[in-house]
Amino acid sequence: MTLRPRDGRLDTIVVGAGLAGLACALDLCRAGQRVALLEASDGVGGRMRTDAREGFLLDRGFQVFNTAYPQVKRRIDLRSLRLRPFTPGFVVHAPAGPVRLTDPTRDRKAAASLLKQHALPPRDLAALAAITAGDTLLPTKLVKRRTDKTVADSLARAGLSDTTVQDLLRPFLSGVFLEDRLETSARFFHLVWRSMVRGTLCLPAKGIGAVPAQLARGLPAGVLRLETSVADVTSSGVLLADGEELPAQAVVVATDAATAARLLPGLPVPDGRTVTTYYHAADTRPLTEPTLLVDSTGSVLNTCVLTEVSSSYAPPGTSLVSTSVLSADEPGTHDAVLRRLAEMYDADTSVWSHVGTCTVPSALPAMPPPWPLSRPTRFGAGRYVCGDHRATGSVQGALASGTRAAREVRADSAGR
Repeated sequence: MTLRPRDGRLDTIVVGAGLAGLACALDLCRAGQRVALLEASDGVGGRMRTDAREGFLLDRGFQVFNTAYPQVKRRIDLRSLRLRPFTPGFVVHAPAGPVRLTDPTRDRKAAASLLKQHALPPRDLAALAAITAGDTLLPTKLVKRRTDKTVADSLARAGLSDTTVQDLLRPFLSGVFLEDRLETSARFFHLVWRSMVRGTLCLPAKGIGAVPAQLARGLPAGVLRLETSVADVTSSGVLLADGEELPAQAVVVATDAATAARLLPGLPVPDGRTVTTYYHAADTRPLTEPTLLVDSTGSVLNTCVLTEVSSSYAPPGTSLVSTSVLSADEPGTHDAVLRRLAEMYDADTSVWSHVGTCTVPSALPAMPPPWPLSRPTRFGAGRYVCGDHRATGSVQGALASGTRAAREVRADSAGR
């Protein structure tokens, strides 16, 4: 049963148990508030969930976990997640053939290899090294204060050739931002690039859903209520879909952008980026390393053999391949994906088994410049909103927005 004060009112109701809602509820509980965290589905995590199906672990869309995010370092016990790393780099299937781009700070031979491949001219290699050094070594506050522009403009101004950008960097960054024109905020790009160099991209052994599950275990008993859908935010609290009314001094809407706009009429929300991920099982290993493959033709965003990252993603002796496209699942898309994968893996994909398909509408908010890295969460008297659509489309953005919401709720409560 949810904790309630003697007057029958909760201090705060948080709607939505994704990362933002979990962070907000945790901070409010730790501050001594009476909190109810209401989640419409049967589990926590929002878009960051993992489904177990016939021995496979299927994340809801291809995801990676970045250990360098400040909120991750603050909130997550990394050791208990049993993290498994990706290769620090990626392979681009470019017009002239596959090109391997590896982080030279982790592999000293990487820069020489790029020159030997003749894939990256010396001038472009120097420009990319300058971007990486600046993003890695400068204080975060200076990176955040840069004049914002698009990623395309930023890379061009840094001296990178259009060929290198379009054939090598765009295919990778399209999977990061879920858009293929590099129109995302450059300020956000530089922060993400910094985190990639400073951290490790990996996956928990039990799937990406292990991250929100760990956060949920930190909540006091009775705070979290699953399968509890909120129909409306009222003047006194919330109205549940089953007709029950829950009063509270404050309500924090920590849902996806579309649901937030429904519950808080007048809330401006950004456009969303939709992505579809196909999962296939193969009896033989199509790739023998935990490396992300990206596609310069745009037929697929990226693909990887998840079982090379963590064998726990599939039954023994089976490889699980994850492949994402920048669209909804449409007639003919799946067959086209298999044809392109046959080329990229040099394998007979006709014998692969289709394990599942996951389309995630508005998987990330569109973030054109100038994009604010954080927004106030106050929406009205006693009403707040948080989520990655109020900050940046990332684990860091969602957790930071939830943290800010809790801070503003506490500040307003203290002033009442």
